[in-house]
Amino acid sequence: MIISLKMNPDTEQLENLKTWLTNMGLEIHMSQGTRSLVMGLIGDTTVVDTDLILALDIVEDVKRIQEPYKNANRKFHPDDTVITAGGATIGGGHFMLIAGPCSVESREQICGIAQEVKAAGAHMMRGGAFKPRSSPYAFQGLRGEGISFLLEAKRETGLPIVTEIMDVSQLPLFEEVDIIQVGARNMQNFELLKELGSVNKPILLKRGLANTLEEFLMSAEYIMSGGNSKVILCERGIRTFETATRNTLDLSAIPVLKELSHLPVMIDPSHAIGIARHVAPMSLAAVAAGADGLIIEVHHNPAAALCDGPQSITPAAFASLVSRINPLLQLRAEFQ
Repeated sequence: MIISLKMNPDTEQLENLKTWLTNMGLEIHMSQGTRSLVMGLIGDTTVVDTDLILALDIVEDVKRIQEPYKNANRKFHPDDTVITAGGATIGGGHFMLIAGPCSVESREQICGIAQEVKAAGAHMMRGGAFKPRSSPYAFQGLRGEGISFLLEAKRETGLPIVTEIMDVSQLPLFEEVDIIQVGARNMQNFELLKELGSVNKPILLKRGLANTLEEFLMSAEYIMSGGNSKVILCERGIRTFETATRNTLDLSAIPVLKELSHLPVMIDPSHAIGIARHVAPMSLAAVAAGADGLIIEVHHNPAAALCDGPQSITPAAFASLVSRINPLLQLRAEFQ
């Protein structure tokens, strides 16, 4: 249930209303928008008499909602959520560009790519230290050593870093990581999501390969219900019957998610398309569709990459792409 309050409500009446609702066993989520103050009620709201609440002087409107996700719901939080990590910002008109290799292979590799993507205009550096692979014989990542190399690249360039966690036991290694990524395979790892709800770091949550948008938002809800509201949604392509591409990039997810939720929406065109030469057009399409950011795989020598080389673009190709993204962002801003 959502209670929209009139501007500058009487403090005593507001506190009395909060006490009354809390005594009914309801959790209250307050959201201050630019034009209104919204009170979201979480719990069994069937016990609430909406007519009684509407009769209060401080109340503008009362609505019952059907969606099972509450914290992630735009109805609870009308304004876009803005998330800042290491000086980089996403949401509310702020566009975030993350770039780097699929996996950290060496100190020289990650530090060199970090220098190049920063020069091209990236706001953050990505790189996998722990790699969930379909084959147990494939490269699994450098694990803790990979994170240490990422942190070294961060010190050298000043770029904040994003890397993926696979298990709760790995959390101590992520203390200096700026954004923790939850991959598609772990989107419904509920124990991990609940643990990340108590972490004071932004979480980049990727949509599962075969999950609906409601299931995606419910996974975000797991994190947010634990107290961590810093969630970035990432569409990375879904599995369909199509075989010409690695996955099918669901660009319709951008406007739909932004209508349903206040959380920033990022696109991963690299995993979605799986073909390096198609990454640029899908990136531009995502920007045009209203994405709040892009996470792109960049490798200095894709042919020799230990992971996902076919979908990685070179630093030069990334720089060229950024030069096309920036004018599109300016044009987009004129129409918003």
